Amino acid sequence: MTITKDMSIMEVVQKYPDTVEVFMNSGMGCLGCAAAHFENIEQGALAHGIDVDGLMEGLNAVVPQA
Repeated sequence: MTITKDMSIMEVVQKYPDTVEVFMNSGMGCLGCAAAHFENIEQGALAHGIDVDGLMEGLNAVVPQA
């Protein structure tokens, strides 16, 4: 798995721009908010009531696998 739930939201967005659409479609449209700079993916997903495992699958589906 390339992206893990302990990674920072902004770190993932900056490194893998294709993930923005996945975040937005899952209900995490607050990528520009201050919390996105220090929250990890799991924290953000839980705060928005989003299924973390489903989000992780979606994020990893759009990034190139090594």
